[in-house]
Amino acid sequence: MYEKLRRENGQVAPVLLPGDVPAWFVLGHRENLEVMRTPSLWSCDSRIWNVQLSADSPLLPITAWQPLLVFADGEEHARLRAAVTDSLARFNRHGVRRYVVRYTNQLVDSFASVGRVDLVADFAEKLPILVLARQFGALDEDALPLGAAVRDMVKGTETALQSNQYVVSVMSELVKRKKDKPGDDFASWLLSHESELTDDEVMEHLRHAIVAAHENTTNLVANTLKMLLTDRRFRASLSGGSMTLPDALDQVMWDAPPLAVGACRWARRDTRLGDQEIRAGDMVMLGLAAGNVDPQIRPELSTPVHGNRSHLAFSGGPHECPGQDIGRAIADTGIDTLLARLPDIQLDGSSGELQVTSSLVSSRLNSLPSRFTPRSTVRKDTVAAAAAANGAQPLPAAAPAPAAGSDAVAPHARTAKASWWSGLFGRRRR
Repeated sequence: MYEKLRRENGQVAPVLLPGDVPAWFVLGHRENLEVMRTPSLWSCDSRIWNVQLSADSPLLPITAWQPLLVFADGEEHARLRAAVTDSLARFNRHGVRRYVVRYTNQLVDSFASVGRVDLVADFAEKLPILVLARQFGALDEDALPLGAAVRDMVKGTETALQSNQYVVSVMSELVKRKKDKPGDDFASWLLSHESELTDDEVMEHLRHAIVAAHENTTNLVANTLKMLLTDRRFRASLSGGSMTLPDALDQVMWDAPPLAVGACRWARRDTRLGDQEIRAGDMVMLGLAAGNVDPQIRPELSTPVHGNRSHLAFSGGPHECPGQDIGRAIADTGIDTLLARLPDIQLDGSSGELQVTSSLVSSRLNSLPSRFTPRSTVRKDTVAAAAAANGAQPLPAAAPAPAAGSDAVAPHARTAKASWWSGLFGRRRR
């Protein structure tokens, strides 16, 4: 599709979104960076859009203005981003990696004796939220239910609205708890930051951060494991030492970025982008995956680009992803620990059977069935004793997303439309 659009329109293409809403899709690597790096011309504030959406438009979740740094410009963006980046900078990176190793080992222990595992459902979807929930200050028992709710919400299922309400309720309770008893965690740091965020602003940024971090890190882990299990040359380069795991992550972020389309921008005034005349108030969509395969910078897609971090996976400019190093640390350390524990793991089936759910902004691997030589595990009481000695907690039990009508609903979330998510999602095979 990207090749067809590029042939017909150049590096910027006119497109129609659900509801026949007009927009511009940025295909070029340089053009994407031009938009990202020029906030004086390209605004993040959707309130200047020259289009009025219907109340049930599926575009509302990604375009409706919210009091978040992703929709802010200028001084307001600087205030909100300072709170987020300063708080993220306080994370103990070595501590994060220790927790990644600890939770990876616990997850592997849960299926090591079976010899089979779905690396998406049983690993990629669980590891990030276990680490992130602890760093955010959430309760251990909230971790896996929170991760399940985030994935359900982003997948656009029939219970997506209830899942969003559950996430809001957990983050709201987290803010209340940390105001009363601050700790060494992301929520407490946001609350105490000199930017003086309101409680609602803290809650909204916690919700946005947990959704973005969990979804993108899950996709990064899943896509990297998929490439390892389906591309023999890729795995041979890694196992042979010609490519490190951090290099491998960069290759994946070029070829299968966790987010295919970045946050939208709106033109502040009439301008020209690529070969197109853009009107004031027009919306442009940042094609991260499209820019990564731009033939002007990658004439031969088969040429390895591992170690090259000029990909667009983390966006760029003043809105570049502030937590990218944490996501990389979870993926890098988690996959490395997994492969050390299960060095002979391989795909259980053919790559042609793998299903991917596509949406307007991302492609999500549904499952990655794998097999390996079963490993005997130590007795559960020994595991529990070792975990307690190291301050680790047992894996919390997973819980389904809250059912419709759940009492754990933030009042303002009740006005959301479940149909916002419909129409964005479809299934395809790879």
